[in-house]
Parts: sequence; C-alpha cells; structure tokens
Amino acid sequence: MKFDCLDLESIVGFEWDDGNIHKNEDKHGLKWTVIEEVFFNDPLLVVEDFKHSLNECRCVALGQNDFHNLVTVIFTIRNNHIRVISARAMSKKERIVYERT
Repeated sequence: MKFDCLDLESIVGFEWDDGNIHKNEDKHGLKWTVIEEVFFNDPLLVVEDFKHSLNECRCVALGQNDFHNLVTVIFTIRNNHIRVISARAMSKKERIVYERT
C-alpha cells in the first residue's frame, strides 16, 4: 500500500500525546521542542519508510536543530499533523547519507 505522507506542504502542526512527548527526552536527551526544530531547518531530507509502513504512512526525517545537531526523526502524519514516533542523534550511516544528499 502506498501513502502520500511526503506532502509536507499540507502540515499544520505537531501532535504530541502525554505518553510520547517526554519519551525521546528520557531515552535520547531530545526535548520535543528540539525535535520540532528539525522540520524548520535546511537541509531536511524526508523519505518514506516502506518497511514499517503497513497500516499508515511512516517517514524518516534527517535534519538538524537550531544548534546544528544532526537528528533523525521517525514520524507519521495524522490529520495534517506530524506525530513523532521517535527521535535520536543520527547514526554514522545516516550522517553519510544526509551529508551526500
């Protein structure tokens, strides 16, 4: 099944639930505000994650926060909102892809 989740022009905001908003800070040291910054800074590389996209669109964003820290964000789109699944510092392999693109 193919989803149209790469249409970032239709996004109107972010959706965080109580159980997810602090998860990335506790696990990876990334506060939700820092994760949101990634989507407003260039360059931003977004690709669909077909391997994990069985029931809904799932994407991977490679970007940087306002302090130029390289961040990977796994997310889905629900009702024109980005819903972050997880976020962490980019791996070495992801950094290579990001820097070459």
